[in-house]
Amino acid sequence: MTSSQVQSEPAKWQLVSRQKKDEQFRRIPAEWRISQLPTKEVTNYLGFARECGILNAKELDITEKNDGTTLAERIRKREYSCLEVARAFCKRAAIAHQLTNCLTEILFKDALKRAEELDGHLASGKPPLGPLHGVPVSLKDTFKIKGYDASIGLAALCFKPAEENSVLVDLLLKAGAVLYCKTNIPQTLMALDSHNNVFGRTINPLNTALTAGGSSGGEGALLAMRGSILGVGTDVGGSIRIPAMCNGTFGIKPSWERIPYAGQEGGQKPGQAKLGIPASAGPLAHSMRDIELFFEAVAEQKPWEWDPDVVPSPWSSLSSVMEKRKLRIGVVRRDGVIEPHPPISRILDEVAERLTGVGVEVVEMDITPLFKQCQSLANALFGIEGGNNMFDLLESFNEPLSPWLQKRLRRKPALSLDQTRELHAKRAELQTQFLKIWKTSDGKQIDAFICPVAPHPVPPIDRYNGVSYTSSWVLLDYPAGVVPVRKFTKDDLVGEMSTKPIGSWDKANRELWTNFDREVYLDSPLSVQVVAPRLEERKLCGVMSVIAKTIDRGSGVTQSAKL
Repeated sequence: MTSSQVQSEPAKWQLVSRQKKDEQFRRIPAEWRISQLPTKEVTNYLGFARECGILNAKELDITEKNDGTTLAERIRKREYSCLEVARAFCKRAAIAHQLTNCLTEILFKDALKRAEELDGHLASGKPPLGPLHGVPVSLKDTFKIKGYDASIGLAALCFKPAEENSVLVDLLLKAGAVLYCKTNIPQTLMALDSHNNVFGRTINPLNTALTAGGSSGGEGALLAMRGSILGVGTDVGGSIRIPAMCNGTFGIKPSWERIPYAGQEGGQKPGQAKLGIPASAGPLAHSMRDIELFFEAVAEQKPWEWDPDVVPSPWSSLSSVMEKRKLRIGVVRRDGVIEPHPPISRILDEVAERLTGVGVEVVEMDITPLFKQCQSLANALFGIEGGNNMFDLLESFNEPLSPWLQKRLRRKPALSLDQTRELHAKRAELQTQFLKIWKTSDGKQIDAFICPVAPHPVPPIDRYNGVSYTSSWVLLDYPAGVVPVRKFTKDDLVGEMSTKPIGSWDKANRELWTNFDREVYLDSPLSVQVVAPRLEERKLCGVMSVIAKTIDRGSGVTQSAKL
């Protein structure tokens, strides 16, 4: 064999990638394959499912005119069968994947069988298994489903099917869900654009020039295409909220003790996550009532009996904001590290004004002295292990880092026990100091506050900047969610950033606004983030619902019409 022949042979990871992509292709029925893909001139794919002819009229209605709550009700009333609902979403997911590359594992065959069994269950006169009976649910690739890979886009983990389910997978099945696909993620799960060497890059169907976000980017793109109405992602730095922002959906990162996380694949050794900052599992959806449906359905299964990390507390026992006193919501405008672009500040103003108009007490909160301490500490805690196990996996198949990671990630020595202890001591001190922000100067309780999801609009591919506006709430273990507000319009193109950059992160952020073609942002989603005190997910849902209803009431159109 000549040296040129050796050089031309594909690397181990390339062979694995080809096999996985072939496997995906075979799992999409021939009649669901797109015969003519859009040309490069087409940058928005949202209308394609209606135009391609793969879905019939009823399947279009099922996937476009219902949320998960409505579907569950119509299945209970036998207006829809579980099978026709599952088939409609499997077909639509197949379409979404062929356009955006949003899927990893395809479970269509098993999903249709499961749906038939659920129909038989109802036909026998038995009550629904649970609140999600027959509702299709998509999952981020990190979740293990018995018999399928949880490769997280790493060649070294491909073709090693899970031997058991993640805890949350079992609970969703007990609640009646139909699991039909898993979704794409970035290599290492630490990037903000969902690209890996095994499956490739996920494309944002709202605008192919913009990022779909990460690390639950496949979930975000699939929901934007309505190939899913209820998806589950994970979040340790913004990985639910960033895709929600980028794709115009709702999404919540709960406190890590709320939803079971056990049994997931993260490319780490067992127990490693608890040495740094634990991640959370949480929902993405098109409506806030579906977000609450998810929490209720999981809580109904008593997850604390399955995962020792989960706090024993039924959903109904948690406090809500539907109290007699006026709702009090704060506004946090900046973190002291990265200054928001003008349209990001503007959207906070608009939401605050709408809330004031419906009788909500809005309180300005300047918490920058504390807020600006969070990012560097979070980054240090993310790096405790030094990434060594991940690099071992990559190197075992000669797999290179994705382009975005090449300048940002490298193998480092693991921190010592004393260094780790010191970081956690700082975290505990900061968590204690942050308790003070939930009271006004005259002692009144603040229910939640709004702040940016990111300091910039949805950016171009691989241009997402810092995550201080999302990772900080993971550091503090506060539940946080995203509410889509409206599209970026021509009026949002105006405004300059007159002050000098605060630092290197802020300088990089300004490059997405100053001397930049801002028109790429047109029609992209603008959202706000909502943050509540630790383990107050029900209060968070209540505040997010109030904001969503207020926005709709003020504009006269529904969220689905706006985004």
